[in-house]
Amino acid sequence: MDRKKIIASLQTPKAVKWFWIVVTAPFALLLLLLLLTAAGLFGKLPSFEELENPKSNISTEIYSEDGQMIGSFYVQNRSYVDYDEISPNLVAALISTEDSRFYSHSGIDFISLARVGVKTLALGNRSQGGGSTITQQLAKNLFPRDTSIYSNPFSRNGKLVLAKLKEWITAVKLEYNYTKEEIIAMYLNIVPYGSNAFGIKSAAQTFFNKLPSEVSVEEAALLVGVVNAPTKYSPVRNPERALARRNTVIDRMEANGYLTRTQRDSLKQVPITLDYHPISHNMGSGTYFREMLRTVMTARRPEPSDYYNEWDYRQAAREWEENPLYGWCNKNMKADGTPYNIYRDGLKIYTTINSSMQRYAEKAVAEQMSKEVQPAMERQYKRTGKLFIGVDREGAEKIVRSAMRYTDRYRTLKARGASQAEIDKAFDTPVEMRVFSYRGDIDTVMTPRDSILYHKRMMRCSFMALDPSTGHLKAYVGGPDFRYFKYDMVRQGKRQVGSTIKPFIYTFAIEHLGFNPCTLVPNLPTTIETDTGDAWTPKEAGNVVYDGALKPLKWGLANSRNNYSAWIMKQAKQPVAVADFIHKMGIRSYIDPVYALCLGTPDVSLYEMVSAYATFANRGVYTDPIFVTRIEDRHGNLIASFTPTSNDAVSEQTAYTMLGMLKNVVNAGTAGRLRWMFKFTGDMGGKTGTSQNNSDAWFIGVTPKLVAGAWVGGEDRSVHLYSRAEGSIMALPIYGKFMQQVYADPKLGIKQTDTFPLPVGAVTYECDSEAAAEPVPQEGGDEFFD
Repeated sequence: MDRKKIIASLQTPKAVKWFWIVVTAPFALLLLLLLLTAAGLFGKLPSFEELENPKSNISTEIYSEDGQMIGSFYVQNRSYVDYDEISPNLVAALISTEDSRFYSHSGIDFISLARVGVKTLALGNRSQGGGSTITQQLAKNLFPRDTSIYSNPFSRNGKLVLAKLKEWITAVKLEYNYTKEEIIAMYLNIVPYGSNAFGIKSAAQTFFNKLPSEVSVEEAALLVGVVNAPTKYSPVRNPERALARRNTVIDRMEANGYLTRTQRDSLKQVPITLDYHPISHNMGSGTYFREMLRTVMTARRPEPSDYYNEWDYRQAAREWEENPLYGWCNKNMKADGTPYNIYRDGLKIYTTINSSMQRYAEKAVAEQMSKEVQPAMERQYKRTGKLFIGVDREGAEKIVRSAMRYTDRYRTLKARGASQAEIDKAFDTPVEMRVFSYRGDIDTVMTPRDSILYHKRMMRCSFMALDPSTGHLKAYVGGPDFRYFKYDMVRQGKRQVGSTIKPFIYTFAIEHLGFNPCTLVPNLPTTIETDTGDAWTPKEAGNVVYDGALKPLKWGLANSRNNYSAWIMKQAKQPVAVADFIHKMGIRSYIDPVYALCLGTPDVSLYEMVSAYATFANRGVYTDPIFVTRIEDRHGNLIASFTPTSNDAVSEQTAYTMLGMLKNVVNAGTAGRLRWMFKFTGDMGGKTGTSQNNSDAWFIGVTPKLVAGAWVGGEDRSVHLYSRAEGSIMALPIYGKFMQQVYADPKLGIKQTDTFPLPVGAVTYECDSEAAAEPVPQEGGDEFFD
């Protein structure tokens, strides 16, 4: 057939008809699929309501009282920012790289689709990139695709086509519901950037320690570039690839008119400079405080089966009823009737923690433990070769095996069905590991069993500071390093308090027995007949001379004499009355009502001790500590606020009298180190404490505007120092180092010239060690004197 006949045959009505069928059929099919997809035949599409309120995992942010974000709770570390909080450099980099015609399309870029169809699909040129717009990528991130795996190629490709159609429809809906600026902000807020950073606010903070509004052109290019493949282009793991990708983004910014050629060439020469701050639950400031806050807010209603004894259950039940923050996430519901989720709902929690005081507390703890406490333990261990003191070999093995059962290694092996012999072998096989030290982490090789013994040798500590007038918690350090030691020794852990209980015993004597600081007591051993008929005579710590001389009560407290505390208990006659009184002062832990409680046998938390001591500085009023002032939702709406509760524990006169006795402990007693070592000159009281066998060292310090305490000890009570382990040597210096920094920081408003308020009509007592003196009435007021 010649050429003319062929052309003529193609011009017949039938041929023209088939031509148009072939040309238009794909478009018709595509239109049909779009209509069926929009109708929901191939699965649910997001509704307009869901588009107005897209759900995503937004991290809850925790703020200090001075406006610093000190941490977050998250499934994905994501925080939202508005468009006006985003640097124009980020917008320019994003549009240049991902969607240069962003402002001219309505969700679908048909020019890019045509390019993909011709160059990528037909010609196989993959270098041209995809055809998805920023809006389509946002749709994919907000409403993820079906991730089911299909082995059949037809099913797999069909699923991909349907996913694309859904994204097109969703993208058009997004363009209809939001402005271009809102879409840009939503995209930057939703995508992952690597290093556990989701959203531009977290990414800018993680990589550059900046706000999104502060990033430079080259930093913006890096952040936008890393989104394409967060691991491949990670500036931390793959800096060379990250640099090449960043420079590609800079090239595209120049090609789209956002940069001049000179700016492009100059910026490409700039090296990548990071200020890397990866976000982690285990790192950053206030790790123990953040975990305590999480535990309190997510607590569930207490059940008796959750507690070892009735007393602890009653205290937890009482806190559930009286403390609105305790279990807040499970007590309060959102508008949709579901409880708040601390990991996903993007709450903003405003705490009472002062970021500067928190930093000072962590520094004081680290310095004392690394330079004094742990070196003393290492010297002792090297000299004796003993870790567990007062425990036989069987008891030591029991401690180690108990610790093994709490490890992830043990739980994993047990879940796999490993026998005890196989578990023991695994724990006795050397492996590479990283262990804690006060001078920095150590990479080493040792058996898991030896690592348990090694970490048991690490001395532990805790510290807490409180504003006595408001009950606001200011600093909180629950241990040496939250990565290695999760157990919180401020609120969770309880240890024998030793002589730090004695101020409460003396307070009882003044409030209920009519004694005063000048009441004379013979310096002789005190013997008490107990309820069992046995005679109990407490011993003194160290070499003490009983000279039989009459000395005032304040001398007994200043020198932490056990015979004086026992003498008061003997006059009280009823230990249960003393125990009840101490509970009224703020101690919630169980106190066995026996005479020996006056020596500090009860196990109490540092949290309770500091808050109870604050009663003395707060004119006899006990205030429950408070560490959250308000909570806002993700939109900044106030949804909860908190105020402290308080009750009168002792009279204002008694509190003032006890302050005088606590000051005497510092001026002329066991806490004198605060004067001669730290050179403190202002109003300051306190009490040292050391428990049996030197297992626990305590110090609680009281000033007019701040009450703080420290505890030092081993994880196990059998791990302790033989000597020089008293509270005045091990724990007091933490308080001293902390207060030095506080006094040196003028913005905190805490000065050595602060004085305790003098109550109206207050009575002071002037006496010496030889004879009692008459009380001296004083003129007093209600204000602090500077």
